[in-house]
Amino acid sequence: MTQDINFMTKTKSLIDNLKSVCANYGLGNDGNEFKIITQVFLYKFLNDKFRFAVKQEMPALADAENFSEALKSLGEDEYQFLLASLDPNIPRLHPDHLISHLFVKQNDGDFAKLFDDTLRQISIENADVFSVKSFTGAKDTLFDELTQFISDSSQRDAFAKALINKLFEFSFEEMFEQKYDFFATIFEYLIKDYNTDSGGKYAEYYTPHAVARIMAQIMVPEPVKQVKCYDPSAGSGTLLMSIAHQIGEENCTIYSEDISQKSSNMLRLNLVLNNLTHSIPNIIKTNTIAQPSYLDTKFDYIVSNPPFKLDFSDFHADLDKDAFKKRFFAGIPNIPKSKKESMSIYLMFIQHIMHSLSDSGKAAIVVPTGFITAQSGIEKKIRERLIDNGWLRGVVSMPSNIFASTGTNVSVLFLDKKAGSEQIVLMDASKLGETVKEGKNQRTVLTPAEEAKIIATFNSKTAIEDLSVVVNKEEIAAKNYSFSAGQYFEVKIEYVDITAEEFAAKMNAFEINLATLFSEGNALDQEIQKQLKGLKYD
Repeated sequence: MTQDINFMTKTKSLIDNLKSVCANYGLGNDGNEFKIITQVFLYKFLNDKFRFAVKQEMPALADAENFSEALKSLGEDEYQFLLASLDPNIPRLHPDHLISHLFVKQNDGDFAKLFDDTLRQISIENADVFSVKSFTGAKDTLFDELTQFISDSSQRDAFAKALINKLFEFSFEEMFEQKYDFFATIFEYLIKDYNTDSGGKYAEYYTPHAVARIMAQIMVPEPVKQVKCYDPSAGSGTLLMSIAHQIGEENCTIYSEDISQKSSNMLRLNLVLNNLTHSIPNIIKTNTIAQPSYLDTKFDYIVSNPPFKLDFSDFHADLDKDAFKKRFFAGIPNIPKSKKESMSIYLMFIQHIMHSLSDSGKAAIVVPTGFITAQSGIEKKIRERLIDNGWLRGVVSMPSNIFASTGTNVSVLFLDKKAGSEQIVLMDASKLGETVKEGKNQRTVLTPAEEAKIIATFNSKTAIEDLSVVVNKEEIAAKNYSFSAGQYFEVKIEYVDITAEEFAAKMNAFEINLATLFSEGNALDQEIQKQLKGLKYD
């Protein structure tokens, strides 16, 4: 445990040092700082991962006094054989790609160019595994030419040297040896200043870890293998990491789509840190609703916290084509004359997810709670289809303010193509949680015990007073297809058994009280009349 904290402290210190270098060269809070911090950190991580893997494969190299020189001394055939024997998650590097090589060369002229060229070569030679693709098939690069973000060219060599010196100070290799499971925490720390969850046309929708864990543990209560997991609005990947962790990273392949380049790069970093590098080629930067890359692919598990409202009037007409008719069975929201930004794009995501499920597929979708009770429109058509097909496993309505960035109350829909129609769990967890202050916002946080209660109650299909009900298709149809647990709770009237003598005594007491009150009332009436008679006009 002490070692774990030690590694965590060193890693956070590295991130802080990189931010300090950026600040010293005028890039603090600059739009490009995010790229520099995350990419330099990724370079360091991949460098150490490569060194660790090579030493495991060739123990003789681990014993060498100078690892870089020993690696250089290998013949070409021997080196290629070594690369071929490495796990696909490991980057393919050459000796002159290593941080130790750049560290030695840092006083050479034009060091910034050497630094940028090195990162470009690593990008090119690892493009097949480490590149994020766009809808057109174009691949982005793993690394940008980072020193070009320094506008004063005379400062670029010094900037590159400062970065390399910070990277050389400690190694991740010991952490890989120990298999510490804290890279999710490191990822949060790495992006905390850049993953704003407030506003922006394409805000990175950030899902609290408690919600992500509840979704994963309800969806995957038992071990599974060789499954495809998908998020059509992945953001930085919180939901995907959570379900992959629940399934086991080696037992699943991740697929994702998101319109944001920044989110796609964050997700790539998250996959690398969480041993899911093999899934990076499946990250697509695209408009999932208008230009889906995986329209004909079916998935075993789908998780999503889609944007609720977004102006999609620009591509509204594209959605009405024949190829999408089956996909958008319940319809497409109309374009309002004003407030176009309030268009309910989440309704398109729910329909897309239903279309994308395999024959035994399962999904968990965060929706505004208003969806579960809307009396008509696309919302009701979707709910009717889920019930009529027997695809609704249940719904959990979350406490208000569980998302710090929105006051919208949210619920999670749990879909399962094999759910059936007899035991649908509806849960109202809105009264759970503790309020904590985060900056200017107040947020509701579920305790570990409350999380466990929600998961156990849902998975065991247990009815608990004022928390959960288990209903069937007919009961839901009778309530206008409402998915709100509160509408199914029994209204309880308290009855107390008393004897005839006790009843007589109570009635007698009531009569005496009433007589007293009437008597007091009469006395007050007479006093008021007396006072009125005494009033004079001056």
